Formats: sequence, C-alpha cells, structure tokens
Amino acid sequence: MQSFLNRVALVTGSTSGIGASIARRLATEKMSIAIHSKSSVKAGVALAEELGNASYIQADLANEKETSQLIQTVIKQYGRLDVIVNNAGISEVIPHTALKQATSEIWAKLYQVNVIAPWILIAEAESALRQSAQDGHPSCIVNISSHAGVRPKGASIPYSVSKAALNHLTRLLAVTLAPAIRVNAIAPGLVETPMTKQWYSAQETWQNHAPMRRAAKPEEIADLVAMLVTSDYITGEVIVADGGLNLT
Repeated sequence: MQSFLNRVALVTGSTSGIGASIARRLATEKMSIAIHSKSSVKAGVALAEELGNASYIQADLANEKETSQLIQTVIKQYGRLDVIVNNAGISEVIPHTALKQATSEIWAKLYQVNVIAPWILIAEAESALRQSAQDGHPSCIVNISSHAGVRPKGASIPYSVSKAALNHLTRLLAVTLAPAIRVNAIAPGLVETPMTKQWYSAQETWQNHAPMRRAAKPEEIADLVAMLVTSDYITGEVIVADGGLNLT
C-alpha cells in the first residue's frame, strides 16, 4: 500500500463539523493537514495543535483574491499539495415556493462560495497537484456536495442548484484532469453537526423514512473521504451518503 507520509491535504471549512472530522481522519493517514476557515481562528489553531503536523490558514472564500492566496500559502508552507477537500459551503433557507425571496444577490452569494471558490482553488492548485502525482498514484480532489444536488430537495432552490453544479463540475474535471488528478464528490444527506441540532423536521424525516433510520455521523463522511483519497482509481463519482433516503 502507498504511504501518505509527507503528503499534504487542504481541507476547507475544517474547524468544526464534517470538515474537522475529515481533517482528523486524514491526519491518521500521516498526512500534513492545512486547516481552513473564514473566521473561527481560535478553533482552527486549536485543531492544528491537536493534530500536530498541521497548520491553520484563514481565508474568506467569497473573496477571489483570498481564495487564490489560500492555495499559494499552503504551497509556500509545505512545498507541495496532494489533496484538496472542498468542504466549505454556505446555505440559505428559503421555501421552494417563495421564488421572489431567492434574489439574484442570494444566487450570486451561494454560487461564489459553493461553485466558483472550488473552481478557483482547483485551478490555482492544478500545477502543484500534477507535480505531486506519482506514477500510478494520482493526486486527489474531493468535493463535499449534498443530496440536495441530486434530488429536488434542500434548504432552498439556489442552494440545491449550486450543489448540482458542483456535482457536474466534479465530473467535468474528472475527465479534464485525468489521469494525474482524480476528482470525486460526496453528497451527504443530514449529518449530525452543531448546525443541524435544531433541524427537527429533517431529523424526523431521516428517523422515519431513511432505511438506516438516522442521520450520518461526521466521522462516517470522513471515512468516505479517506476511501476516495487512498484510492488510486476511482474518479468522476458522486457518492450519495444519505442512509438510503434517496431510495424512498
């Protein structure tokens, strides 16, 4: 099996929830982890100290200059980049029937962070990712999407469409960047995080209708990320991880 010692992973939005679990899981593979958030500096520094071979970088992914600089900072610190996990994302809760509430400003804000920022990060990192790829061991990108990008569900139509766009971006880049760089996505349903504790309606849906009768744990999504990172072959996949709710 290949060794991930000295390899570097950037996990965006990784100071809590799914992102923090991904950072911790990849650290068990002996990777160096670049932790990122927009504002939770204290939590990011604490997680970096916890993991040991890690660092924290602050950047606002709604700002294109800061988004590009995030990649430049990682490469400057570590001298290489092997894995990007585009976990950071934002949402907006709007009833699907309230079309006028979904303003162009909301569409633009969601697209900037959920679609354009991953694009900028990947484009900025392409050269470094290609340089890090070894014969038979491609570099890797994992986009954290949502089951709302696969099914006609979600917090709002703009959010769901942005995740659908991220899914298609995943497939397009998998073709474009192969074989040196693999690109996959994971589309979780409800995940147990501090943000979802008050989502009582969603919790009821998963408990009553999902075959697994529960939401996912962040560690379970992190395990899927680790599986995709350690693979040398899988590319272009959008893995729905919603406990089977999509079957009902």
